[in-house]
Amino acid sequence: MLVSKKHKVQIEEPIENQMEEDGFDYDSDHSREGRTTVGIERISPITGRKYYRPDVPLSIRPEIGMIFLTLDEAFRFYDVYAKTGGFTVRKNTQVTKHGLVTLKYFVCSKEGQKIFRKVDTLSESNDPNSVVKQRRNRPSIRTGCQAHLRLQLCHNNQYKVYGFVEDHNHIFVDSHDYQFLSAARKLSYNKEDLIYSLSKLNIGPVKSFNIMRTHYGGFDKTGVTAVDCKNFKRDINTFIGKYDADMVVKRLLRKKQYIPDFSCDYFNGPENSLAGLFWADQEMKRNYTVFGDVVSFDATYRSNKYDMLFVPFTGIDNHHRNVTFGAALLGSETADTYIWLLRAFKKAFGREPLVVVTDQDPAMKKAIQEVFTMSRHRLCMWHIMQKLAEKVGRTLRSDESFKKQICNIVWNDSIEPDMFETKWKEIITKFNLSSNKWLNDIFGIRDDWIPAYYRHEHMSGLMRTTSRSESENHFFGQVTNSRLTLVEFLTHFESAIEAQRYKHRKNDHDTRNTKPDWITDYELEREADEIYTRNIFNDVQSEIYEAVHHVTSLCVTEVGDFARFSIKDLKLEGSDLYQVLYREEDMVISCSCNRYEQYGLLCRHIFYVLRLCEVKVFPKNYVLKRWTRDAVPKQSVPPTSGIDVENENVDGVQGVVREIMSSTENLVNRLVHNMDQLVIYRDELKGKMVAADASCGVSQPIPKADRVAKLLGYNQPEEPSVYVPSGIRTKGCGSKKRFKPIREQVANKPPRRPRACHICGSEEHDRRTCKEKNADKSAN
Repeated sequence: MLVSKKHKVQIEEPIENQMEEDGFDYDSDHSREGRTTVGIERISPITGRKYYRPDVPLSIRPEIGMIFLTLDEAFRFYDVYAKTGGFTVRKNTQVTKHGLVTLKYFVCSKEGQKIFRKVDTLSESNDPNSVVKQRRNRPSIRTGCQAHLRLQLCHNNQYKVYGFVEDHNHIFVDSHDYQFLSAARKLSYNKEDLIYSLSKLNIGPVKSFNIMRTHYGGFDKTGVTAVDCKNFKRDINTFIGKYDADMVVKRLLRKKQYIPDFSCDYFNGPENSLAGLFWADQEMKRNYTVFGDVVSFDATYRSNKYDMLFVPFTGIDNHHRNVTFGAALLGSETADTYIWLLRAFKKAFGREPLVVVTDQDPAMKKAIQEVFTMSRHRLCMWHIMQKLAEKVGRTLRSDESFKKQICNIVWNDSIEPDMFETKWKEIITKFNLSSNKWLNDIFGIRDDWIPAYYRHEHMSGLMRTTSRSESENHFFGQVTNSRLTLVEFLTHFESAIEAQRYKHRKNDHDTRNTKPDWITDYELEREADEIYTRNIFNDVQSEIYEAVHHVTSLCVTEVGDFARFSIKDLKLEGSDLYQVLYREEDMVISCSCNRYEQYGLLCRHIFYVLRLCEVKVFPKNYVLKRWTRDAVPKQSVPPTSGIDVENENVDGVQGVVREIMSSTENLVNRLVHNMDQLVIYRDELKGKMVAADASCGVSQPIPKADRVAKLLGYNQPEEPSVYVPSGIRTKGCGSKKRFKPIREQVANKPPRRPRACHICGSEEHDRRTCKEKNADKSAN
């Protein structure tokens, strides 16, 4: 800040300037009526040159003899003067002695002239070894303006203004147009953080700018342009550069070191390029302990710029929603790569799942057979049935009778394997498909995908297809794209996982704090509500309702210690009788429909028998923990100290910033309907801004690389030990050409050549009406 004007000290003479040489008279007014320029316009009576002087208050106009504590304070004072006057300034020449700046120039941004570089395109094009350098024809703002401010170091280590030229050879910018000057554009900490935060949701820099300009109230209030936002995104990618893979690996390894129960594993390919990466945190492991009976995994493509495969492991939680157990990035789809992945998965979780669901990828199948020796591998039924429609031909594909019969046995989980094989052969014979090789092949692997062969496998009915993986891939695809670096991908993945876990906690909250509508008078319905989550209870409640209204018992017989009930489902016409075995002494009960074995939930037939036997307490031995309200124990906040040793203050700073913004928002919400109080609060904030400027001065600008490092939470290593992959060719890579819809293809199709007469070649008629043909006929 300005300390004093030093009017009583010896004032140095102003420097000689162009105005005196031109014989300019400062007291004369040559301004013309109706001028549109900003500031005061003067014309030299000798040379006729125009000069412009800023029209600003005297209080902010620099004067020779002013004293400033630091150069930064002097530059800020000159910058305020320039902004008010309608131009911008920059720092220029300085003289340094013994480490101290003894002389400093602040000049107008239009000082100097653009250096014109000639390009001899003819000589470059004639040289076969040279590459013609294309240069953009960029306009320059330089006009050779001589306006400047000179400061020199005094004996008390303060700086004194000893030279000031305030006349410019160019017009000034109106206050409404000041937003277009480079000095008016600056990405603040909050704006950079906003752009980076929105990028986690797959929102690009241009959309982020549009959000900002809408939020701040217009283009002129934003303080940046869309190009500035794009350049900031470019700076992030430049900072990551070749360190991309190394940053991600070291980040996960630090988590493994400092966070208990965090797992991470990776391996490198040729030239130390990243070939595989797997990670799982403590909450994923806690979920796997409860919900890891059935796991589906599938590879998805175009989730990052290196075309690495993204492979999430997916299960079903106690709300019947997707839950992620772990994730991997792979550089290939070979059997060896999947073997490494499954071994890393098994090492992290300590046990294999009961059932693994995948598509018909032979590499996955081989890896599962070698690593998951105790798991039952199940193929996706949906993929197989999609292929069936293609393999049977066009006639049968549209035959409703064939589709109904084949679906009745394929999707039916209530028939035994013998019944399935009998029905299958009948259909094959009926529709003359005995010679269809593909049908014979999938019948040969029927025990890998037909539900009839999984009837007695525990929880095997929970997942028949990889639709859970497809849904998971779509979920992550909403926050990823094919241009992401690995650093950005990991950040987006963590953001998506945070959203998934928030939804799980929301479902827990709804379960604890809502009550359903009762639809029966059976006591077990009330008790089931206290046991299960809301979504699972809805299923149990439906079974209880069906048991009360649409199920009956035809007969009861004794079979050893058990009572056998023959149950008829009245809602299903032509259905077989279901056999329920019940022993009252130790509350052992089972049903031939095997619903409990396949899904872990009691069926309507069992609920009917329990109600018939006047059982008023829910049988606890048939309550699976995975469906209960408290299936997953309460999580503890993991320690994070040491993960970001280099940026340990970043989270603290961001936390304080968020608290300030939240407090400000809260106050504004309270005062928004009281204009007087709102104006008082605004004035107080402006006063605090002035006080902060006076106490803190002008802070040194933080280097761009340091700003990006703090924002990302990554630092550049001296030399990467893991390099980014290159040249990955996956099954889903395709040609990478943009898909063109039919309408666009038709629009871009070249015009059809008009018809022409085959006799004379004219396009105005055809051969039937050709005059030459008619003339030949007349001559004959």
